[in-house]
Amino acid sequence: MNKTLELNHLADIAKAIGHPHRLALLQQLFIREYSVEELSELTELSITNTSQHLQHLKKVGLVLTRRQGKNIIYRIGDGPIANILAELRNFLSFQNNEIKTLIYNGIHYPKQLEGVSIAELIEKLEDGAYLLDVRSKEDYQAGHIPGAVNIPCEELNAHLAELPKSTQIITYCGGRFCVLSINAVALLKQYGFEVCRVPDGFPGWQAAGLSISS
Repeated sequence: MNKTLELNHLADIAKAIGHPHRLALLQQLFIREYSVEELSELTELSITNTSQHLQHLKKVGLVLTRRQGKNIIYRIGDGPIANILAELRNFLSFQNNEIKTLIYNGIHYPKQLEGVSIAELIEKLEDGAYLLDVRSKEDYQAGHIPGAVNIPCEELNAHLAELPKSTQIITYCGGRFCVLSINAVALLKQYGFEVCRVPDGFPGWQAAGLSISS
């Protein structure tokens, strides 16, 4: 690709995601497919506004569509889109130390930020680690990492007896925009479990092109 054309295309992608409403729409589409009406309700935008933002995202391939009867259904586009948003988040954290502030003020356990990469997760699963999905039941059913057990974070305290004390537990949630796995690690450590988290979560698994269960 011509260098100028490549830079122009990169600029188009940057421009497409350069709006908080579009980032909010992308976050929802990482969970599952939605119609315009559903996205409008979830993001509290008008249907017209939602549709306009989705068209900008579709133009550069960040979202894709399919027809279901009379409705157009939107889903996240192909490729490492989760990585793009994760790196934006990393840069924001570098600038304002946001994550450390969140941990210090809300959880007070800085080590809960520590986690494993997707590659390390695969190795740990091969060694028999227990994988815990702490997202909602709806998000889990829409798609999850194969072999993961689902206990929503808010229900975790009631299911502690079901978790192994002799096996490492690895938690994950909706990625770097989500704090559910941080909260889960904090809770489980209080009860003596050996536990860590996957900061990139389910979006990171998707971005790596690995198989997904539903």
